[in-house]
Amino acid sequence: MKHETGRAWVFGDNVDTDQLAPGIYIKRPIAELARHCLEGLAPDFAASVSPGDIVVAGRNFGAGSSREQAAEALRHLGVKAIIAQSFGGIFYRNAINFGLMPLVCTDASQIGNGDRLRIDAPSGEIFNLTTKRNCQAQAMPEHLLRIINAGGLLPYLETRLGSDVKND
Repeated sequence: MKHETGRAWVFGDNVDTDQLAPGIYIKRPIAELARHCLEGLAPDFAASVSPGDIVVAGRNFGAGSSREQAAEALRHLGVKAIIAQSFGGIFYRNAINFGLMPLVCTDASQIGNGDRLRIDAPSGEIFNLTTKRNCQAQAMPEHLLRIINAGGLLPYLETRLGSDVKND
């Protein structure tokens, strides 16, 4: 995933997994759950987000429970990357496992809602096409980029290990 481009959806600090995957819908199919992703913060998010868009947030994005559906809902909606000042640890790993790119960027607050962004994943460079300014995120390690580029952990393992993974 090099030079990924998308529109920014900006949120604040402490966006937790219950806001991403509301508990009341947690046992429903992912398509239904995803329709309620972030509705408490941005009621139009799920209906308006486009494939390739990028979520931008402050500190502690994805804090809370370990529900993997929080990352899965974003992926289902077509979000490609999440740029945040920091992440909840379990969410960070779940994002990678579902093929989302979580980028730690201390300058995330410089990005405005609706800005068009171009991400160079291997270097961590984020170029804001709207403001013509650069931000620097922590570069993603190559082994994690391989998982993300494969579409997540299971597709990556299927490619690496073949049919053994599919049959288990």
